[in-house]
Amino acid sequence: ADKEIHIISGYRSPEYNDYLRGIGRNVAKNSYHMRGVAIDFSIQGFSMSSLSQAAKSFLAGGVGQYAEFVHIDTGPVRYW
Repeated sequence: ADKEIHIISGYRSPEYNDYLRGIGRNVAKNSYHMRGVAIDFSIQGFSMSSLSQAAKSFLAGGVGQYAEFVHIDTGPVRYW
């Protein structure tokens, strides 16, 4: 309850998503961020592995684990 949640990315406009793709970021062409149903986040004091495992335990949506954040969305169940 006393840990900071760092939101790296929430909603992305199509233009910003295209910009990120153009500079070589690993973002999906039809990202769930552009629909407003995805978030990339970290929580102070928790490893990305533990956050990813917690998100996967819900058996809902997409969960992606990256070095500095975890991605969750409301799409089909899938992991990367």
